[in-house]
Amino acid sequence: MHTADWGKIRDGKVTDVYFNRAVEILRAKGIHRYVTAEVQCPSFPDDYGYAVLTGIEETARLLEGLKVDVMAMDEGQVFQPGEPVMIISGDYMDFAQYETPLLGLLCQASGIATKAARCKKAAGERTVLSFGARRMHPAIAPMIDRSAYIGGCDGVSVVESAELLGVEPAGTIPHALILVVGDPVEAFRMFDEVVDDSVRRIALVDTFGDEKFEALDAAEALGDRLFAVRLDTPSSRRGDFKRIFQEVRWELDLRGYQHVKMVASGGLDEYSIAELNDVVDSYGVGTSVSNARVIDFSMDIIEIEGEPIAKRGKLSGTKRVLKCDKCSARRVMPESLVNANGDSSVLCVCGGEMKNLLKPLIRQGEVVRELPNPRDIRKYVLEQLK
Repeated sequence: MHTADWGKIRDGKVTDVYFNRAVEILRAKGIHRYVTAEVQCPSFPDDYGYAVLTGIEETARLLEGLKVDVMAMDEGQVFQPGEPVMIISGDYMDFAQYETPLLGLLCQASGIATKAARCKKAAGERTVLSFGARRMHPAIAPMIDRSAYIGGCDGVSVVESAELLGVEPAGTIPHALILVVGDPVEAFRMFDEVVDDSVRRIALVDTFGDEKFEALDAAEALGDRLFAVRLDTPSSRRGDFKRIFQEVRWELDLRGYQHVKMVASGGLDEYSIAELNDVVDSYGVGTSVSNARVIDFSMDIIEIEGEPIAKRGKLSGTKRVLKCDKCSARRVMPESLVNANGDSSVLCVCGGEMKNLLKPLIRQGEVVRELPNPRDIRKYVLEQLK
């Protein structure tokens, strides 16, 4: 297998070699420095105005046992460019070799969760399912689906992912079954006869013929038991995807099948979802989520032995990320200026109290915060998206 197991990651072997060399040099010269480093992203991909922080639980497990203190935002926190999401303090030699895996855990998971959040926000109350695991290495499928679920996807298709999340896997039958059976209607009937009644009857209606005719065949074969039809038409045959859905909807309604819902999948993202919303009830989103652009975090030293210092282009000193509990305004401030207030409180211009989003996660190697389950994190994300 061409993947690193968790033991090697925890041992610091999945790291860029120059961190090993830095530690080798510092150890040889007997140099110990207590440093503070922050993790933040100065800009987001494309037109993103926000991102969803994910990967905190795995990061906590990565750093657990090291002689470090960690402050971090909650997993699922919606944040903005330039806001530190994590602050790590300790002897630099104790955590230098973990920068590479730490950033990897946060960057990819947050990118997936953010794309999923954008798709869910575009879909509104419509269902969005994560169908993208097949586009990535299977070893990381559970991470992909967990991040997608946290970001707002209502369900996932991979069995292992669903078990870890405590949800039922979503999916009905593939084109392959219809091809093997040789007849769509016969495949629909077999599906209805064999698969447990708890699984909604959703017919895939674009295997051999025109979508609206296969949809009518499915409706006639299953009647009231047909919950929805799914169109997964390849782009080479698609033309105007919305127009195809409108035709299918028209023909079904005309013949009394108003109860049958519409499901779209295949090459969808937040932009195509927004265009299809008035004719589609549910979406299966794949590559755009599983292969989402990462949130490009970096980790930079901002203090050494309590003195502010940073490389050019970075702001030195430990910071707080403040959010008003009344109007949700946000502000990044030097911690020293916040503490200078005496009571450490900062008031917003609206009169509300601004509270720090960076909270203790690890103290001297011990995880001190309860890590919530994915369902609760997802609920928190959806509340923020409103």
